[in-house]
Amino acid sequence: MTDASTKTETLKTDAAPDGTLSVRARLRVFLEQPKVHNAILALIIFNAITLGIGTSQSVQASMGPLLLIIDRIVLTIFVIELLLKLYAYGLNFFRNSWNIFDLFVVSVGLLPQTAGLSALRGLRVIRALRLLSVIPQMRAVVQALLDALPGMGAVIVMISIVFYVFGVMATIMYGASFDEWFGTLGRSLYSLFQIMTLESWSMGIVRPVMEVYPSAWAFFVPFIVITAFSVLNLFIGLLVNTMQSAVEEETEAEFEKLRALVRDETDQVDAHVLALQAEVRALRDELRAERDNKA
Repeated sequence: MTDASTKTETLKTDAAPDGTLSVRARLRVFLEQPKVHNAILALIIFNAITLGIGTSQSVQASMGPLLLIIDRIVLTIFVIELLLKLYAYGLNFFRNSWNIFDLFVVSVGLLPQTAGLSALRGLRVIRALRLLSVIPQMRAVVQALLDALPGMGAVIVMISIVFYVFGVMATIMYGASFDEWFGTLGRSLYSLFQIMTLESWSMGIVRPVMEVYPSAWAFFVPFIVITAFSVLNLFIGLLVNTMQSAVEEETEAEFEKLRALVRDETDQVDAHVLALQAEVRALRDELRAERDNKA
């Protein structure tokens, strides 16, 4: 069942006996209006900007109390919005994962702002993440990432095996001379991770190792090709395929809606045509009967 049909069925269920909508149904209609949606989006962006401005010491010195008041007002509006949604949707509120996400993000802002929880107070900025739940395109991207996780799991297992094999080899071959980088398996894995990211891999690690072991390139170059150039590209390929599949599914859903709409309209036209044919047939019978009576 589509979202539109679900909303329609919900509105029908909440309709009063006289056909009017209940308070909850009217509140849902209000919350789902584009102007309310855009107002919340603008408020989220505004709050993200004020939180960023508040990190400046000079701004805090001149506008600190004002920024605190603005932050509390914005948080109050977010809390009111969630309370309205909880009342409007009831337990159905928790069936939407994005509603739970919004509830978590806003709840973080309600943590007590004491000196001992200064680090937690910094989590207020995650309110900007509500953009992910408000903007449909971002929700599609996040959904694509979640859908790609099962495929990523196999790639992660594969790259973990590669790291383990090369880590053990690096510890055995280079650990004695380069204890800081390859003295233990943990150090080797960390150094190999740095090499995989191509961060100072040549001048920082590989060339110093090659000064002692000239043939070390034969170990590190295949590792870079396998990890940085091959395995990591699998992640990109999985994400691209997942997002493409999501787009195709969305397009197919739109086509299904159009097909259903065309089918309904065709059925209505067919019904009208059959009714007209029946009327024409009835008129012919009446005319034939009149001719027979005159004859």
